[in-house]
Parts: sequence; structure tokens; C-alpha cells
Amino acid sequence: MNNQMQEYARSEIKAGLAQLPESHGFLFKRMYANGDLDMDINTVVDIMPEEKLDWAMTQVNNSLIKLGK
Repeated sequence: MNNQMQEYARSEIKAGLAQLPESHGFLFKRMYANGDLDMDINTVVDIMPEEKLDWAMTQVNNSLIKLGK
């Protein structure tokens, strides 16, 4: 994935997470923050490995759909 696509994916994930309840953000941190649950959610997204971006974006979008947002 090129840098432009990575930036797009990260911005979409951040925008989606901002619309979700805090409990979803906490679950996201549990999956992607490498054990540092105090880390800011945007920082978690910024440091995510490239290979996890597609799946994370899918998870966030699915959560938004389930919540009707």
C-alpha cells in the first residue's frame, strides 16, 4: 500500500472511531495498542502496521453500519 493510501486509511479509521462510542475505541485499543490502553486512539491508528489498516477500516465501517451511523 503506498503512502497516500495509508494516509487515507488512517484518516478514515480516525473519522470512524470518532463517531463510535468509547467502548468501541477501547476494544480497538485492546486489539491494536500493543497493551498500552492509555495511549490516545489517534496515536494507536498512527502507529498501526500497514498490513492491519485494511482490516481495521473494515471493522470500523462494520461497527458504524451496525450502529446505524
